Amino acid sequence: MKINYDRDINPSIKPPINGGSGMIQSLSNGICKVEKFLAAILMFALAVIVAVSVAFRYFLNAPLSWSGEVAVFLLIWISFIGGSLGLKYNSQAAVTLLLDYCPQRVKMWIAVFSQIFIMIFLVLILSYTYRWILSDGVAFQKSTAILLPMWIPYSAVPMGLTFACVHVLAQFVHVIKTKGAEL
Repeated sequence: MKINYDRDINPSIKPPINGGSGMIQSLSNGICKVEKFLAAILMFALAVIVAVSVAFRYFLNAPLSWSGEVAVFLLIWISFIGGSLGLKYNSQAAVTLLLDYCPQRVKMWIAVFSQIFIMIFLVLILSYTYRWILSDGVAFQKSTAILLPMWIPYSAVPMGLTFACVHVLAQFVHVIKTKGAEL
């Protein structure tokens, strides 16, 4: 079943860019599929863990000591994956009142500069994040309840931001190649 984005879905949400933009677009689309699968698995796991935790606490009167910690770690991973998917689907919050009245060429340049600004921000945050993850303080740190090495939950930050950077780069390339025709 093919979705007509203009009719079937909120028209303010644009469909993801598919095909026609080369290797970076293929990489972005592949990452998107992995992110969707991973997000679904993590959300299912979060729902099961929270439900089991509630059942153990209120029905069996035996609370699980590890469930809160695992739920927080899963929620962190889901948040960063979801943020990356939000950039892929261009669904971040934006006030476009002024942009709606601009000529097409101005819209293209605004889109180009915003993508460049987002990429610079992501690369800057990524450089600090990778240094933080690879530091000795994180390497030997363990969580309190399940003794999980903390680099595993902390890795959600660089992974989500790296995926987001790929998605933004793919959108940037697409805007340049199409000269902003879809804005």
